[in-house]
Amino acid sequence: MKAKNAVAAVRLAAVSKHFGSVKAVDNISLDLHDGEFFSLLGPSGSGKTTCLRLIAGFEQPTSGSIQLFGQEVAGVPPYDRDVNTVFQDYALFPHMTVGDNIAYGLMIKKVPKPERKKRVQEMLDMVRLPGFQDRKPSQLSGGQRQRVALARALINHPRVLLLDEPLGALDLKLRQQMQVELKAIQQKVGITFIFVTHDQEEALTMSDRIAVFNHGKIEQVGTPADVYERPLTSFVADFVGTSNVIGGAVAKALTGAEHTFSVRPEKIRIAPSGSPVPDDSLGVSGVVRDVVYLGLFTRYLVEVHEDLDIIVIEQNLETTSVDVSAKRGSKVMLIWQKAHNRAIMRSEE
Repeated sequence: MKAKNAVAAVRLAAVSKHFGSVKAVDNISLDLHDGEFFSLLGPSGSGKTTCLRLIAGFEQPTSGSIQLFGQEVAGVPPYDRDVNTVFQDYALFPHMTVGDNIAYGLMIKKVPKPERKKRVQEMLDMVRLPGFQDRKPSQLSGGQRQRVALARALINHPRVLLLDEPLGALDLKLRQQMQVELKAIQQKVGITFIFVTHDQEEALTMSDRIAVFNHGKIEQVGTPADVYERPLTSFVADFVGTSNVIGGAVAKALTGAEHTFSVRPEKIRIAPSGSPVPDDSLGVSGVVRDVVYLGLFTRYLVEVHEDLDIIVIEQNLETTSVDVSAKRGSKVMLIWQKAHNRAIMRSEE
């Protein structure tokens, strides 16, 4: 997406954060646009939450520069930065009502009570909790508490909202529902959301762009389609969704070179053994070693070499668990278009 103005909402320039000998964030540079939904995606310990805390001001960088809308914020405390944070545990005050929780920031700023009441009502309407102002957090569901925390963070009109795995405590169905609602709220308020998650589906569902973290470094930045369809490293190919990383003798037999490439499981078709391979495609024979029926689709594990299994995912259009299980042990031909190969480089260990 295009930036609303030429100045980045958040700019990290050669930022590092060390805790003793541990490089939690290791020399990263990143520009985040005004008004975009940007996700920091990676496994536990990859540096994404530390990066968020550096932007919030809860941590100070060991080296490098952090700017918010062109202003250096090194040494600026969190309460003086034009950002707000939503945490995974929501951090609501249990003794306060929903209305008072949401209005807390306005009370600290000594905003008059009539104005506070008006803005709390606006926030409750926005997060679809009208009439909940007199309830206590203990009377709310997990999803409702998450909305209250979001309303409290947005009522002060920050220019950047930081979200540290805010959906992590919710069950799957509610989490998927809140993904849609959170994106809708971001589009309505129009400010920059920076969202930390280890969940690839969350990042792909909501983000305008994603930064994939690994060992304190950023492996790739791009749109969800870029990161999923065109992974640059073996780590990104493996971590974002599922991918087959093919190199060595098998790659050479297929393409004539040992250059490592990846291909997504859903791009591969299982055909009967000996089936012809079209000119625009590649094919490799194998034996179905395992079959996992998952309702919407089936995952096949096909052995094509003594040290290489290829994963194939097929949608269950007409098949049943009995049908797909019957393929276990059968000889097959795997076929996919050459255009679906993605050249990648090995990630740093």
